[in-house]
Amino acid sequence: MHQMMRFRWTAWKALTSAQRDAALEEAAATLRAMQQTVVYSLIGHKGDLMFLHFRKTFEELSQAEIAMARLRLSEFLEPTTSYLSMVELGLYESTLKLYGSLAERGIEPHSAEWNQEIETQLARQRQAMAQRLWPAIPDRKYVCFYPMDRRRGESVNWYRVPMAERQRLMHEHGMVGRRYADDVKQIITGSIGFDDWEWGVDLFADDPLVFKKLIYEMRFDEVSAAYALFGTFYVGLRVGVGELAALLRI
Repeated sequence: MHQMMRFRWTAWKALTSAQRDAALEEAAATLRAMQQTVVYSLIGHKGDLMFLHFRKTFEELSQAEIAMARLRLSEFLEPTTSYLSMVELGLYESTLKLYGSLAERGIEPHSAEWNQEIETQLARQRQAMAQRLWPAIPDRKYVCFYPMDRRRGESVNWYRVPMAERQRLMHEHGMVGRRYADDVKQIITGSIGFDDWEWGVDLFADDPLVFKKLIYEMRFDEVSAAYALFGTFYVGLRVGVGELAALLRI
């Protein structure tokens, strides 16, 4: 869950120093107790703060959202937008191999046996890729978040492209990202059925220039040039719990 907030500076300044200090101390105590919640100071007019929550269930995300809403500080936080999604791994290559194997064995698609084979394979993948499915929020200075879709219009429709071709396109796309692996950590989340876009992308780096380089280069590969639609970009600096008070103190 990404929560983008605008800070109500006028109302905040109307408080006494003691009231502001009490609100900040309460917020700091709550944030310290939260595992996998990070605050970013947004750059630009789209908001002042972004709260990023990683949890294992939607119930836990709801609890985090409610905990934030109960804070005195929340009276001065005006939501501008939010984004709900789930960490997702691309498994085109392994899926193609599995589908081919099932077809060779004469197993009918979507039959009970077919479904069982698929679930068995997914269980193995979940175990092998547990660290990627349940990542920690990377400890990098900057974040860049944006949502995106795949085109599905009358003449260009990603969902009409055969799986083997999609696998080829995504492989080429992924090779670009690998060249930046040392400089940027990327986490892809799926949001079909959860939010207005299909995927969310979080990039974490210590140098924000890498965001521009990576995204610019990726726009020239075929899958992005032909099929990608991008939403609003948010860029922010990581703010430690102790630094939040300094950021908001006047």
